[in-house]
Amino acid sequence: MSHEANSQEARDIAYHFHGYTNAATHPQVGPLVIESGEGVYVTDNNGKRYIEGMAGLWSVGLGFNEKRLIDAAHKQMQQLPFYHNFSHRSHDAIIDLAEKLVQIAPVPMSKAYFTNSGSEANDTVMKMVWYRSNALGKPEKKKIISRQRGYHGVTIASASLTGLPNNHRSFDLPIEGVLHTTCPHYWKDGQDGESEEEFASRCAQDLDDMIQKEGPDTVAAFIAEPVMGAGGVVVPPATYWEKIQAVLAKYDIILIADEVICGFGRTGNMFGSTTYDIKPDVLVMSKQISSSYIPFSAFLVNERFYAPIAEESGRIGVLGHGFTGGGHPVGAAVSLENIKIIEERGLVAHAREVGEFFLSGLRKLEDHPLVGEVRGVGLIAALELVTDKATKTAGETPGQLGAIMNKALLENGVVSRNMVDALAFCPPLIISQNEAQIMLDAVEKSLEDVKGNLPVSA
Repeated sequence: MSHEANSQEARDIAYHFHGYTNAATHPQVGPLVIESGEGVYVTDNNGKRYIEGMAGLWSVGLGFNEKRLIDAAHKQMQQLPFYHNFSHRSHDAIIDLAEKLVQIAPVPMSKAYFTNSGSEANDTVMKMVWYRSNALGKPEKKKIISRQRGYHGVTIASASLTGLPNNHRSFDLPIEGVLHTTCPHYWKDGQDGESEEEFASRCAQDLDDMIQKEGPDTVAAFIAEPVMGAGGVVVPPATYWEKIQAVLAKYDIILIADEVICGFGRTGNMFGSTTYDIKPDVLVMSKQISSSYIPFSAFLVNERFYAPIAEESGRIGVLGHGFTGGGHPVGAAVSLENIKIIEERGLVAHAREVGEFFLSGLRKLEDHPLVGEVRGVGLIAALELVTDKATKTAGETPGQLGAIMNKALLENGVVSRNMVDALAFCPPLIISQNEAQIMLDAVEKSLEDVKGNLPVSA
């Protein structure tokens, strides 16, 4: 390792406070320092090249050196590097983007609102839900139902919506008024002899029972990802969304589709809501909206959601919410160009085709003694690891096997991410079939590497 590499790692340990990292062990583990990127590849400060199998954080759709996005940012920086949308102000880039997002929405939408991250967007949606209930004269209708293992961000409100224990522990979360219903993971939570459709019916009944228990007049909204991302790439069982939406309609409950990971082609359609025939009142976007070249996020609302909010702000005199960087002109310009490239290059169809190839390749590994389940849709997938196929368990310490496999993959040139014992794959939309095959070869080799060092009961 070079002196410069050592220096970079030491400086990171000395001065950098990481999220989603064990701060106590970080000085011993040290960081992987990435210096450059090209296409689906990134290169570390020792010159080792990796396929970025997670597109950074589910987000770099166009790869790591798309010149048109860089040029769009540069051009906007020269023309108008910053402006805001407070107090009846606006600018060309955000007007154009708002119009484009409404036009490409999977269901009729009325307005776009702009924030800086998925967490901020979901936090703002939660505030707007409360504001809307007050506008309707229903101050008791404030509860929001999320799902166990769902992921919606890390602010106080959005982390409460998130259904993962480590996002709550020692943070005094979740806050009051946030509930979590059944995770729709059929392989893990389906009962013996229960079909997918029966499991979906049970999930819907669990939701209905929760609403009845809490009181339908107290529940305002239900938030969910079309496909769950950080909770383990959980693909909904057959008929799930049809049945969930029927329950929400029965009680006049707002549906919020968190498309932060699923949006802009990831599931093989422009939006995951199209893939699963979801008809949301609110649709949340971030990550691939700008390929994460610039922090940026937005949400769309339909007229049913928007009209009471507009009326209430008229009564009060102002809608007292906003962010300095919300609707940033550089982020808007990059997002517009990003969407244009996705459309011009047919990357939604490309993701669907390469995704089918990649999933097919993963499914060929299902007989491996360490593989419990392969799941996915479009160009997002997961490999669930087990040491005992019969009990669907991966050892006494949850996450240990996943971490070992994740390390093996890194050594074999692929960046992945383990969510407990599920290995996630979410490469840039531009990945070729040849590059997908390189990933598959690395997965197969890593399974064998790990198998050779573990006692396995198949």
